[in-house]
Amino acid sequence: MNHNKKALLAIFGASLLFIGSCQQGPKKDEPTEPTPEKVSPPEGIISLEESKSLYDNYTRNRVSMIEQFEMEQNPDEKFIPARFTAFTYADMKKYMAYVEQEAEAAGVEVASLRLYFANYPNKPDFPDGKKVVHPRQNSIFIVPTTMMDGKEYGFYIAADGKAKPIKDVVGSPEDGGMQEANTSKASMVPALFQNGDRSLNLNHGGSGPPPYTDF
Repeated sequence: MNHNKKALLAIFGASLLFIGSCQQGPKKDEPTEPTPEKVSPPEGIISLEESKSLYDNYTRNRVSMIEQFEMEQNPDEKFIPARFTAFTYADMKKYMAYVEQEAEAAGVEVASLRLYFANYPNKPDFPDGKKVVHPRQNSIFIVPTTMMDGKEYGFYIAADGKAKPIKDVVGSPEDGGMQEANTSKASMVPALFQNGDRSLNLNHGGSGPPPYTDF
């Protein structure tokens, strides 16, 4: 009798477990984050050896010329040429997002980013009132480009929201324009961004002379 009771209790318990598992139903797989696709190295990646060679070429062929020029301009002041310009990774991501946002709103696609060589003035302030942190030092500024009429141009966003070529405002003798006309255009620049026009050019990165370099 006791044996039969134990058997019945075992069967009853197993039944309860089975019913409970049926009511819970099958567990759903929890959603997982998709694995990001691996990015292949861009064709422009160069080796450390080539990087060092390029850096040393600049040292031999440019730095001494810059030092000599600056010594002639300011004999009583030692000048150490800058060797790099740096933007934080966060700032570059924000800049790229801003350029894409403005280009999309204007109905154009960004074709490339041009890095123009530049030289800071020997003045305390820029025309817009910002402080010149590194007077006389070389630098770069970045200009996004787009295709217009089959040609690639650096562009800005005009007050009407359209993308327009920078050269139409500031011009240059290389464009075939006359120097007098370009001077007239250049005089328009201070007023250019007072009426809603927006520049997409990036500068004011951090720069440094040796020994704060990687090479």
